[in-house]
Amino acid sequence: GIWNVPFISSCYLIKKSVLKKLSFVHESYDPDMAMCHHLRTHNIFMHVDNLEDLGHLVNGDQFNTRLTRPNFYMLLSNQKDWERRYIHPEYYKSLEPNATHIQPCPDVYWFPIATEEFCQDLIAIMESFGRWSDGSNHDKRLEGGYEAVPTRDIHMNQVGLEKMWLKFLQVYVRPLQETVFIGYFHDQPFLRPHHDSSTYTINVALNRVGIDYTGGGCRFLRYNCSVEATKMGWMLLHPGRLTHYHEGLRTTSGTRYIMVSFVDP
Repeated sequence: GIWNVPFISSCYLIKKSVLKKLSFVHESYDPDMAMCHHLRTHNIFMHVDNLEDLGHLVNGDQFNTRLTRPNFYMLLSNQKDWERRYIHPEYYKSLEPNATHIQPCPDVYWFPIATEEFCQDLIAIMESFGRWSDGSNHDKRLEGGYEAVPTRDIHMNQVGLEKMWLKFLQVYVRPLQETVFIGYFHDQPFLRPHHDSSTYTINVALNRVGIDYTGGGCRFLRYNCSVEATKMGWMLLHPGRLTHYHEGLRTTSGTRYIMVSFVDP
């Protein structure tokens, strides 16, 4: 609605014709109070209006220019602009009641989730950090120091993105999972067959097959089904334990970047 109010501050919209009437000085008031007092005494009305979107204010206190791609870190403090920049424009179509979901393999779903800018910024952050694991079974970042299925990777908490990524999983991944699984509220060129220690796994492609690299993809052994022509910014979603024994196919040239999360809601 629209409300007549006695005082406004911080953000306001004034007609040019009204500005000519604003000539006021009041030594005991701050500028906002002096302006509002002057308007009231001259019967010029002030209103709060939520019928039109004229933009929004952003708190820039958390924007750290020393970070690589600082916009990427802003999901928690500026979700609206972050989503506009980084979430795929077709993401919400997958949540529509009668949406048809792509299934390249049984119970393996493929969704558009991220923009190219998301992919490029995440790669830039990781490459700038640069401390990739060595691809062996020994990993001091893990409790016990042993990695059963080693990869060359960087963990999100190493680059200050763990809280943001958990928010991403909650806000953007969980609705997709609940839609399709109803009732459940590097240099290393390949991965040997394995089960994921997760309820479900997501795998987001961050660069372009056939352009940035060749080969790669994921093969689900039980179904003899492979997903090879992945798309930048699209996410594979599949069960982790028991049914979807899988392997990472060999990358034959270039560097393939992916973002993987093992999710236990």
